[in-house]
Amino acid sequence: MKRLLIVLAAVAFLTNGYAQTLRLEDAINIALKNSLDIQLARNGVASATVLNNYGVAGGLPTVSATGSDNEQITSINQKFSDPTRNTLRNNTASNNLNANLTGNLLLYNGMRVVAAKSRLGQLQAQSEQMLNSKVQNILASVMTAYYDVVRQQYYIKTIDQSISTAQQKLDIVKKQQSVGLANNADLFQAQLDLNNLLQAKQTQQLIIDQAKATLLTELTIRPDSLVNIADTIAVSEGIQLQAVLDKLKGNADIMAAGDQIRINEQLVRETGAQRYPSLRGTAGYGFSRSKNAAGFSLLNQSYGPTIGVSFSVPIYNGLIYKRQQLVAEINVKNAEIQQQQLLRDYTGIIVKTYQAYQNNLQQLHTAQENQQLALQLLSLVLQRFQLRQATLLEVNQAQQSFETASYSLTNLSYAAKAAEIELNRVANQLKF
Repeated sequence: MKRLLIVLAAVAFLTNGYAQTLRLEDAINIALKNSLDIQLARNGVASATVLNNYGVAGGLPTVSATGSDNEQITSINQKFSDPTRNTLRNNTASNNLNANLTGNLLLYNGMRVVAAKSRLGQLQAQSEQMLNSKVQNILASVMTAYYDVVRQQYYIKTIDQSISTAQQKLDIVKKQQSVGLANNADLFQAQLDLNNLLQAKQTQQLIIDQAKATLLTELTIRPDSLVNIADTIAVSEGIQLQAVLDKLKGNADIMAAGDQIRINEQLVRETGAQRYPSLRGTAGYGFSRSKNAAGFSLLNQSYGPTIGVSFSVPIYNGLIYKRQQLVAEINVKNAEIQQQQLLRDYTGIIVKTYQAYQNNLQQLHTAQENQQLALQLLSLVLQRFQLRQATLLEVNQAQQSFETASYSLTNLSYAAKAAEIELNRVANQLKF
């Protein structure tokens, strides 16, 4: 109920004509509610659940009813050893009425029904794992897109800081020029620097708008909806490589691959069962009535219950069943190899992602210190420039150092967060 209220509130925000703040929790809930991929996967689970039934596996009795009523006109010419019994009639009416109710139950077929039911259960479990995998992928995609918007907004904050510095620099040059301490070249350069930063801000705003459109597309919401995102990139530093590797077996894709192995094993049993005898029990009730206007039999009517057993033994069919079983066994080996490939590939992804994660964390602390130092340097050089103890070039260099340090800090924060999201996705640990 709480999650539903969150989703409804978030959707209400996005349908208003003005921008509202979108939190990561809101974005995740909206994505889970609206995602077309998740809806398809849920339908797959529903279909597999419906099919997971003994009737589909062939283990339940079947009951059928048949009936026919035929009216016909015939000509009869019958001759007997006793001439008095001879019959010669034209356009004689006759009627045949038949009705049957039959029940059929499989008693034994080499445990094929048991294997089929087990296979249907594994298919349902596999579809649930595929849904889980889809959910994890959607969560990772939404989180990455969300923090990309935050990253782009960090960039524009850096630009805003540089614009403020450029404006102060221009004001200082104008004051100095008013008392004859600066020339037009300094004034023009300061104005150009400010104009370039204003233009860069416009370009960055376009990038932010497009990043928001990408996020809203992930949420299956109109890309032009007005949203604000006021958030920071907080990176968790507690992820351990061995812990992620230990949880790899819980990855939905790998578990689905394990389900495929078991599905193929049941197919081996099913195909092998075709080589065994099958025994069926039948029971029913029949009614038959034949009425003729002339002829040897004027009325023949019978009805009553029936019960019986049918038995069939496959003797030879060109070794088709045996070959099918051999192919099914090969498919089991292929499924095992595919699961091993997934484990290999995911292990490689985890190790490389963890290496990037650790490297980014190590650089992150230095980048934070560099950004603070660059900001202090910029403030100091700007003060010296106001006292004519620094040149315009020195101010620009300090400003460039600040921008580089800020961009580097933002990029490292985003890269570390993206690696954290990927590690949790592969370990099936993304929460919602």
